[in-house]
Amino acid sequence: MFRQSFLQLLQNYHAPTPQEQTKRDEMIAFVQAHPDCFHRELQIGHVTGSAWVLNQQRDKVLLTHHRKLGKWLQLGGHCDGDNDVLRVALREAVEESGVYDIIPIVPRIFDLDIHIVPERRTASGVEPEHLHYDARFLLQANEHLSLQISSESKDIRWVGLDEVATLTEEESMLRMVEKTRFWQ
Repeated sequence: MFRQSFLQLLQNYHAPTPQEQTKRDEMIAFVQAHPDCFHRELQIGHVTGSAWVLNQQRDKVLLTHHRKLGKWLQLGGHCDGDNDVLRVALREAVEESGVYDIIPIVPRIFDLDIHIVPERRTASGVEPEHLHYDARFLLQANEHLSLQISSESKDIRWVGLDEVATLTEEESMLRMVEKTRFWQ
């Protein structure tokens, strides 16, 4: 039952492409197979929640330059045992930006991605390569509020949708830009 609400969100997600449909099906199978899917201690992979935060005009997105990965990404992070992945996305967005008025535009999944997180050295040893089963939610915030760079970031800023492609070649980020244009 603990995983059922997230499984319901996944099952209700209408993937717009065959590639995303495959990711949705893979994510459903992963969550069904792993009762501990919301815990980062599951070393093969775990569910994460991300926030695609738009401004009120919906022509800018809030991005962070991730300290560990060295690239521009949407806000988000680990569930740490929380099965409410939308709540995780909201929590991570607030923690990583310092903006407290972030709200969901819609309470359903906006995008799905499964991606590899490379092996890296930590203070306690080596974190092995693993997968993030990432559910992304469409959120909104006031772009005029001050931003705070968290310890997980090198930078954070509002980026025009047309500018995102100058900062990243990540297919999933560019896909979310296109979905945003279509969604409006």
